[in-house]
Amino acid sequence: MHRIHSERHRTSRIGWLRAAVLGANDGIVSTASLVVGVAAASSSHGNILLTGIAGLVAGAMSMAAGEYVSVHSQADTENADMSRERAELEKNPADEQRELAAIYVERGLDAGLAHQVAAQLMQHDALGAHARDELGISKAFSAQPVQAALASAASFAVGAALPLAVAALAPEQGLIFWVSGLSLGFLVLLGVVAARVGGADILTGAARVTFWGALAMAITAGVGALFGAVA
Repeated sequence: MHRIHSERHRTSRIGWLRAAVLGANDGIVSTASLVVGVAAASSSHGNILLTGIAGLVAGAMSMAAGEYVSVHSQADTENADMSRERAELEKNPADEQRELAAIYVERGLDAGLAHQVAAQLMQHDALGAHARDELGISKAFSAQPVQAALASAASFAVGAALPLAVAALAPEQGLIFWVSGLSLGFLVLLGVVAARVGGADILTGAARVTFWGALAMAITAGVGALFGAVA
C-alpha cells in the first residue's frame, strides 16, 4: 500500500504574512520616527510618550481600515469575475471546455490529453477549474479582508509598542540614540523572522526591511527636527 506524499508549502501564509510584516514594519518605523521627531524638537518626555501612544492607536486603526478596504476591493473583483465565469459556464459549457483545454495546450500538454484533462476537470468542478487556471484565483491566494485587517492592526500595535517602550525606559538625554538604534535592531529581527516564516533568504530579508525602514525613519525624523513638528 502506497502512502500519500504530503508537502507543506508556505504559500498558504502569504495573505496574513504580508499584512503582518507590513503592519509591524510600519509600527516600528512610524512610531520611532514620531518619537525621534518630537524629541528632536525639544519636547518634554511626557509629550513624547503621549505622541507615541496616540500614534500607536491611530496607526493600528488606520492599518486595519486601510487593509480591510483594499483587500475587500480585491475580493469584490474576484467575486465579480467568478460570477461572470459561472454565467458563461451555464450558457456555453462546450466553449468554456475548449477554452480550458487551450490553456493546458499552452502549458505543454498535447491537444488530445488537454481535452481529456479539461473534460474531467469540468465534470468534477468546472467553476473551480476555470477560477484556478483561467482567472488565477485559488484558496491560498484569495482575498480575506478580515484576516488581513486583524493581522495588520495587531502587528502594527506590537511593532509600535517596541520603540514606545524604549522611549519610556531610556534616559531623556540619549533618548534619540536609544530609540533609533534599538528600532533598527527591531527591524533586523523583523526581517529575519519574516524571511524565516516565508522561507526566504534571511540576510536578504533582514537587509531589505532594515534599509527601507531606516531610510523612512531618517527622512521622517529629519522633517520633524527641521520644522519642530510631528511628521
